[in-house]
Amino acid sequence: MADKKHDFSGYATKYGLLCADGRTIRIGAFKKNNGMKVPLVWQHIHNDPNNVLGHAMLEDRADGVYIYGYFNDTPQGKQGKALVEHGDIEALSIYANKLIEQKNLVHEGAIREVSLVLSGANPGALIEYVTLAHNDGSETISENEAIIYGDQKISKEESEEEVVIHADSSSSDERTVADVLETFNDEQKKVLYALISQAMVEGADGEVSQSNSEGETFMKKNVFENENENDGGPVLSHSQIQEFASAVFSDMPKYGSFKEAFMAHAGTYGIDNISFLFPDAKTLDNEPTFDTRRMGWVSGWMNSTRHTPFSRIKKLWADLTPEAARAKGYITGTEKVEQVFAMLKRTTEPTTIYKKQKLDRDDVVDIVDFDVVAWMWREMRFMLDEEVARAALVGDGRSFGVDDDAIDPSKIRPIYGDTSTFVHYLSLAVTVVDYLDIIDAIAVARVNFKGTGLPNLYTTNAVLTGMLLLKDTTDRRIYRSIAELASDLRVGEIVEVPVMEGVQRTNVSPAFTADLLAIMVNPHDYTYGADKGGKISTFEDFDIDFNQQKYLIETRLSGSLLEPKSALVVERKTA
Repeated sequence: MADKKHDFSGYATKYGLLCADGRTIRIGAFKKNNGMKVPLVWQHIHNDPNNVLGHAMLEDRADGVYIYGYFNDTPQGKQGKALVEHGDIEALSIYANKLIEQKNLVHEGAIREVSLVLSGANPGALIEYVTLAHNDGSETISENEAIIYGDQKISKEESEEEVVIHADSSSSDERTVADVLETFNDEQKKVLYALISQAMVEGADGEVSQSNSEGETFMKKNVFENENENDGGPVLSHSQIQEFASAVFSDMPKYGSFKEAFMAHAGTYGIDNISFLFPDAKTLDNEPTFDTRRMGWVSGWMNSTRHTPFSRIKKLWADLTPEAARAKGYITGTEKVEQVFAMLKRTTEPTTIYKKQKLDRDDVVDIVDFDVVAWMWREMRFMLDEEVARAALVGDGRSFGVDDDAIDPSKIRPIYGDTSTFVHYLSLAVTVVDYLDIIDAIAVARVNFKGTGLPNLYTTNAVLTGMLLLKDTTDRRIYRSIAELASDLRVGEIVEVPVMEGVQRTNVSPAFTADLLAIMVNPHDYTYGADKGGKISTFEDFDIDFNQQKYLIETRLSGSLLEPKSALVVERKTA
């Protein structure tokens, strides 16, 4: 019997219980391990000494192997002790090798370690008692901290000796199939050849039976469970199967996989429709992925812009820039002249932007791999957000008044295309884009930017890349990072916007055409307005006549710059 000061105790494995993978551990299979001291580790991870939590003393009993666990004083050991005492970890598992096994019955083996695991495979492997030490030196035994787990399979590690693990193992095996085949004895190879042969006979009675030298049947399996007689299809002899299997395994390095090597030799031995034998393709993700433009800029824009609870936005301001608005000096005896300045007003009304979808109810019911409705709602929301952000920055892109789906630019006013009152346009008359000249021009034109705070620079991948590739006279990069470039341009950050690619401005005059290069603006200077009922809303309806579920997401809002010269636009004139 182990010392009473052990930290916990319990069964590491039980005899006579059917494990999850069909194996049964025979009574007394580990009796030679009685009294042994083995490492106590975490999750059977053997490649790191930090996973050793302490040790366990083994005690062979009539109904199984009982252990007494002792945690060491390492941080990992103390953590393991706390998890056990708190009841967070309640399952044990063993790692054993040198197994003697017949017909799924383990007769003998050597336990090499005991592990704490999240869930055990042997339904009898559990922590039964936990010893709790108190400040006064006394100890108590907690007897109500056990849960039985039975849903994991025993796995085998490929090593020099047969191994059984009663929990998930993190060990990896880098041996090829050919290496594993070389470890088979003649009897095992016969079984493999027989299974391959039987699998090739389409429609045949797939029962495979092999006997040992004493005449005892040790494997009997009906592969296809088909009671029909052979319909005259191709049948492989045992010698052909041996030749076929040998050729497949030999050519695996040449073809790169077992499947390719198998199919390359299939025609030689009269196997038709060989692809039927391989499993169906599996999806890598639970849900289909979206093939979209890069939309990282959208959330940053929407979260940084100003939002008001009024959908009708009106801005009043006085123009004090003319000379007539200046204060004047007075000369005694002369008449004082009244000063005149203009009062200006701009009002922006709201518009509705929406996205509508529908699904046949039969499809909704039949798609069971993922929640197709929730998936579609996500698609509708981020596409709506992108459209609202795009309309504010560069416009809808569709011709309003021609295309019924276009967003009214007088309701969501795009920065690129807004009047010169609110946007300062830096139009570069160059035929070839010189990015160093562009950087210098932005620095010079920065004085015309009247927006609040530190603005961002929104641009395309081509323009950003061209700036970053600039080199000095020694052929070294001028800017080692985007942050260095942003610092030179005096902007908070440089944001890449895919929807700016290829955008042009043509509404100035019939002969004017310009390509957009960049927009400098503080998102907070752009205001979206929406009444209480006009914020993003979702609707769902069922069409009983067509058995269809219909979905709608929409918003009703306005958008506009409100401060004069609050944006700087860089463009290249092409005509």
